[in-house]
Amino acid sequence: MATPPEKEVESLSLTSSSTSSSQMSAEEKYNIVRSIGEECIQEEELRNLLAKKPQPICYDGFEPSGRMHIAQGVMKTINVNKLTSAGCKVKIWIADWFAQLNNKMGGDLKKIRVVGEYLIEIWKAAGMDLENVEFLWSSDEINSKAHEYWPLVMDIARRNNLARITRCCQIMGRNEKDDLTAAQIFYPCMQCADVFFLKADICQLGMDQRKVNVLAREYCDAIKRKNKPIILSHHMLPGLLQGQEKMSKSDSSSAVFMEDEEAEVNVKIKKAYCPPGIVEGNPCLEYIKYIVFPWFNEFKVERKEENGGAKVFANYEELVADYANGDLHPGDLKPALSKALNQILQPVRDHFKNDENAKALLKKVKSYKVTK
Repeated sequence: MATPPEKEVESLSLTSSSTSSSQMSAEEKYNIVRSIGEECIQEEELRNLLAKKPQPICYDGFEPSGRMHIAQGVMKTINVNKLTSAGCKVKIWIADWFAQLNNKMGGDLKKIRVVGEYLIEIWKAAGMDLENVEFLWSSDEINSKAHEYWPLVMDIARRNNLARITRCCQIMGRNEKDDLTAAQIFYPCMQCADVFFLKADICQLGMDQRKVNVLAREYCDAIKRKNKPIILSHHMLPGLLQGQEKMSKSDSSSAVFMEDEEAEVNVKIKKAYCPPGIVEGNPCLEYIKYIVFPWFNEFKVERKEENGGAKVFANYEELVADYANGDLHPGDLKPALSKALNQILQPVRDHFKNDENAKALLKKVKSYKVTK
């Protein structure tokens, strides 16, 4: 598995570059786009695409399934802004029918629609540059182009056996041993079809979605299609508590949510797993690496002179070195992390307090029961 160019970490920042994509070299575009992914299948294909196509199409999708945590809110905003800065067009697939198939919001399509509208409001408030972003509702698009969509789904289903489709169930937050409904068997065939229906050059989703993206590449082999979708899978942040491999919308303590109040953020980070000197599996350090540094290009720690005094870390490696050898204690790191996160989230809080439509959406979403 290839790793992204380390020196390009700074370019994750929302404000780090004012160079237009038309002035960038193919290599500059590649470095920006590649740095989003923890894994890329395949790098040479990505280089060729960015060198030859002026505006590649990137696809990302989400089920409207509840409140938005900070990874889906801030990390997606950073990644989308990077993609568009490098000249890409981003299609965000609001997978309302998929949420219904997966029994989110109890399968109530009206509630799912409300949640989708709430998520879009958050991205707007968080600073996502929407100039080259298109939000597409799956139900609307599929209904309007049914003659294109369903033959694709049927062909993908016809060319794969049940075992291969079941291996993709991780994309729905399920595992192969779950008692899957017929709808959940159908789901991966539809998500695979989405890639081609949306004419995506790049599948830019989380590592948990890679199996169905690989299925899309396998389908290209089956139909002898030369140009395969490039898979650019981003890192998945863990939950805040010890042993939580990922964030959960049904467990509010597992993550910071985008409209959490300042005090809530402070309490969650204070309780978060952050053992002194331990870097591996430390969710606080992951928040700093994937959210704070990309946003601010630095990490500020304020502490008493007897504890080392205030320090500004210019990069993650410098921070990790201090933390691993004990020069930086969790008691100083956590308040600094809380402060940085609250700075990022304040515009979102303000939007949901001051905008009547956003306020009404949030009230409804908070009243809904999260279902799995």
